[in-house]
Amino acid sequence: MSGATKSHYKSKTIAAWVALLLGSFGLHRLYLYGWRDRLAWLHPMPTLAGLYGVQRMELLGQDDRLSWLLIPLLGLMLVNATLCAIIYGLKPDEKWDAQHNPGQAGRPNGWGAILAVIASLLIGGTCLMATIAFSAQRYFESQVEAEPIKPLGE
Repeated sequence: MSGATKSHYKSKTIAAWVALLLGSFGLHRLYLYGWRDRLAWLHPMPTLAGLYGVQRMELLGQDDRLSWLLIPLLGLMLVNATLCAIIYGLKPDEKWDAQHNPGQAGRPNGWGAILAVIASLLIGGTCLMATIAFSAQRYFESQVEAEPIKPLGE
């Protein structure tokens, strides 16, 4: 094979850790599919919008409604990234190599991918629960604010 057509070996362990640590920005997809992957370029905008929501909440307080809408985007992107890390880490080596390293000799991945899965379960579960709790709290607070208080006798 010539150097122009030869693809680099894509490690399952590296893909799982990149997905966990930087997956909300789409870097795991760039690692696996290259710079032309359109889905990878869709990741940074919602992540940055969510980070902007966190910054707005720190500056303007919890009553800022725009941050209520933006912060869950960050949570969902983090959950998406950890889910990708779990999927990558748990995929059997044979299937991984057939999909991402066709025609190359397989390499064992060891415990690195499993440790990424464990960390992803911990972080992803925490992010998902925090996103659901934050969104539900904000929704119910907005419902209470919108409804006028009625006396008990009516």
